[in-house]
Amino acid sequence: MRTLFTIFITALFAFVACTGGSTKQAPKKDVAEQGITIPSFNGDSAYKFVEKQVSFGPRVPNSDAHKACAEWLADKLRSYGAEVTMQRVQLTAYTGTKLDACNIIASFQPQKRKRILLCAHWDSRPWADADPDPANHRKPILGANDGGSGVGVLIEVARLLSLTPSELGIDIVLFDAEDYGTHASEMATTENSWALGSQYWARMPHKENYNARFGILLDIVGAPQSKFLREGISEHYASSIVDKVWKRAAEMGFSSIFINEEGGYVTDDHLYVNEFMGIPCIDIINRDKDSKSGFGPYWHTVKDDMSWISAETLRIVGQTVVAVIYNEK
Repeated sequence: MRTLFTIFITALFAFVACTGGSTKQAPKKDVAEQGITIPSFNGDSAYKFVEKQVSFGPRVPNSDAHKACAEWLADKLRSYGAEVTMQRVQLTAYTGTKLDACNIIASFQPQKRKRILLCAHWDSRPWADADPDPANHRKPILGANDGGSGVGVLIEVARLLSLTPSELGIDIVLFDAEDYGTHASEMATTENSWALGSQYWARMPHKENYNARFGILLDIVGAPQSKFLREGISEHYASSIVDKVWKRAAEMGFSSIFINEEGGYVTDDHLYVNEFMGIPCIDIINRDKDSKSGFGPYWHTVKDDMSWISAETLRIVGQTVVAVIYNEK
């Protein structure tokens, strides 16, 4: 993820973290809610999608793993009937490095005017700059939770959409180059060095005049015992969408995970969706208030692997998102 910096007049952005592990679950049948069929989200399936991403290695722009994973993501989304756009662009990192980036957009029922945006970042951090061992500070991370978890949830959502179409059109946008921000060793934080892919897409969307009723960003959503608080930028731009999602989570018995408390400000992809596009977009992201950094012990370290991913947490997050989108008319 990203370092902290001031983005509103006096608001200091706080980052977010999770803790981890993996579980198994029995398959569940779809449930009817007020006449609406809500598909059952399969956490084990989402877990496998995270595992597949990690199997490529660190998904750092310009690497072979990054290229291979991009093709797999696009093919998987196409296999579920989505209209897939690979928005290839060369972006300039704060270091001056030219990044061959690719935002991957999967549109379900693209003919529908009323739409919902779901998004996550699929790249991983090029440096383990928060690792307790200084020898790892220039090593790339696997990004199982920081990147992979949100994408895994959204691929499972795509699978469900292929089986049970929603009332509204759905666009799944996987942003690239989110995690190529300033290295922790560099004292001067470069504003806007993070979330390069979403900055580009928000200025140059895959379709002219693109709009959506609202957006939901998923980032670091895979660890067991995760707690999702009401993130500050989400509250500032889209408090009614936060209310909608947290209310739906509470109705399904997830109020101990989706906690109705302030969670601090997070610089993430949703910022640019809100600021540049005017689409009210929220961030579902875990914050560890007991951690000195605000992150779990794996965050931006070589430990961010599958041992920090829980199928049950993925299920809770995914089922909440699914309930929200299938209830929209």
